[in-house]
Amino acid sequence: MPALDQTVSPSSNAATDADEGRRLGLWLTLPAQILVLFISVFPLLMQLYISLTDWSPLDGTGWWMAWESWNTFANYTDLMTDNRFFGALGRTALIMLVCVPVEFLLGLGLAILFVQDFPGKRVFYSILLMPMMVVPAVAGYMFFMLFQSGGPVNMLISALTGQPVALAWLSSPGTALIAVMIADIWQWTPLMFLILLAGLVGVPEDQLKAASLLGASWPQRFRYIMLPRMKTIILIALAIRVIENFKIFDTLFIMTGGGPGVATETISVYIYKVTQQDLIWGYVAAIALVILIVLSILVSLAISRMNKARAEA
Repeated sequence: MPALDQTVSPSSNAATDADEGRRLGLWLTLPAQILVLFISVFPLLMQLYISLTDWSPLDGTGWWMAWESWNTFANYTDLMTDNRFFGALGRTALIMLVCVPVEFLLGLGLAILFVQDFPGKRVFYSILLMPMMVVPAVAGYMFFMLFQSGGPVNMLISALTGQPVALAWLSSPGTALIAVMIADIWQWTPLMFLILLAGLVGVPEDQLKAASLLGASWPQRFRYIMLPRMKTIILIALAIRVIENFKIFDTLFIMTGGGPGVATETISVYIYKVTQQDLIWGYVAAIALVILIVLSILVSLAISRMNKARAEA
């Protein structure tokens, strides 16, 4: 009877080593994973619990006693009929729909310009990135001063038109939102520019040279080589700005405080006012959960589009 072969193949040894490495990595990272899970899940569960109650700090009891004012889904039903909430949501969407495309187009144009070499490029590059480095609250104060009735903006318009202009930018519902959008575009176009420039620089140089030798013009090289290679980068840039624009607060609050009236009250400002002024924390928790769901859907859509773009590339 032939003897059994007791030798183990190298592939089996490699598979065993890989399994042991994965197990070791799991055990080493398990404490950190548990901590991250606790940090993420516990506040979410606590928020869900509070959103089903009428609890407020004014009750004089801790949040763990919020069950005493249980209201089931009353906060969510109230939310569906809250005109102020939908108004704030609409203004947030309007700012997002205006600012993000403008920032993208300006950032893309600047990225196309800066991908080429020209004199003083490093100096202009540093100057262009400066707005992004400014603290949003400081940027808000800067634009608050710029858009005063006797401020530099009206002085510039007066000089260009030859007529005295004393427009109350921040006191008029029609112009206050425009001023906020200008401030946001000024501060965050550099971020869009930086991300898109990184995408342009990452396009293979040999493909561009080959297309140039074959007679392709610059617009053709951009459309058929650069743009397809930048799909993922573009989606990342747009997703970042959409999410951040959805949370706009610092600059806007310093400039207008959500006013005049509620003309510039975005969802973040509305949540702040209901939390700090009205102290209706159960209702705020319900609003925050709804916003979390909306942003999660947006992120999921962005990720699916990025995966599709990566697969097509």
